[in-house]
Amino acid sequence: MDHVADRSRSGPDAAPQVRQVDAARVFVWLHRGLDDLSMAWRVSLSYGALVAAFGAGLLVVAWGSAHLVPTLMGGFLLVAPFAALVLCALSRQIEEGAPIDSVAAAFAWRSNSGQIALYALVLAICLIAWERLAAITFALSWNGEVPDPGLHWTQALITVQSMQLLAAFIGVGAVVAAAVFTLSVVTMQVLLDRPVDVVTAMLTSLRCCWTNPAATALWAVLIAALMALGFATAMIGLVLIFPWLGHATWHAYRDMVEPEG
Repeated sequence: MDHVADRSRSGPDAAPQVRQVDAARVFVWLHRGLDDLSMAWRVSLSYGALVAAFGAGLLVVAWGSAHLVPTLMGGFLLVAPFAALVLCALSRQIEEGAPIDSVAAAFAWRSNSGQIALYALVLAICLIAWERLAAITFALSWNGEVPDPGLHWTQALITVQSMQLLAAFIGVGAVVAAAVFTLSVVTMQVLLDRPVDVVTAMLTSLRCCWTNPAATALWAVLIAALMALGFATAMIGLVLIFPWLGHATWHAYRDMVEPEG
């Protein structure tokens, strides 16, 4: 049975309380996310199309560069929690029984604008750090030089000299992604739903992962797998997958974090 795992603080200024949930709850989040998607399908799929188009545009720009394509794919995952804000706002409207209002969802950030902006800055810094680490790793794989921008990235991967360094690239990406996920799993939802600062929200995400290692690990794997499926379809699959996951993250928040009051 689910139970509250952290009640050490109380009162209006207390940090959000975290609950322990079973790993199987992630499939409930996906199911509820799909329900929200079906209720707000026009707005959700339109937003998914915008995200997919943006991602496709980035790939077109970077396609001839050996290290930028996989770097941008990883970076896309790093900033996805911020991009899901609109979808979380839509799920909150559905939860409250309010009419679907795309304009209100688009401007939902105004309820805690300063802290949400700081969170966006944190993700931007993580993205920059990831790009630099990826470039360095690829440069090491090519004996100190980033591959010729005219070389197609698939050729670069096939002809890379050291598979160990290629594995290091994947390993570095996994470490960065795990760190960002740990500090982001419910951060945007907390900032959207409560008048708290970004540090409190990120620490709440950390406590969710600490309290629910199996559930959050499975959640991370499912997100990565579904997003990879979206990438594999030349971003077309993201039209459905991104809003589905965005709505589901709201239910992950509701399940793992105690309501106010």
